[in-house]
Amino acid sequence: MHALKLRPIGTSTGTTLPKELLGKLRVAAGDTVYVTEAPDGSFRLTPYNPDFATQMQAAEQIMRDDRDVLHALAQ
Repeated sequence: MHALKLRPIGTSTGTTLPKELLGKLRVAAGDTVYVTEAPDGSFRLTPYNPDFATQMQAAEQIMRDDRDVLHALAQ
């Protein structure tokens, strides 16, 4: 477990992530991380955009359902 101290940064509040945590998340300075809320009220920090995953699932479904149409359009 990592304890993070919140600090004022201008008119906002921020924190610094330890190197070990950055390594586990596979992120570096300048990368974007996302915070999502779980149904139980807890929060999750992830480098993956959850909206992108939803969009990709929809795209994969369309590609499966309309394979012939997409093949015709590709020619």
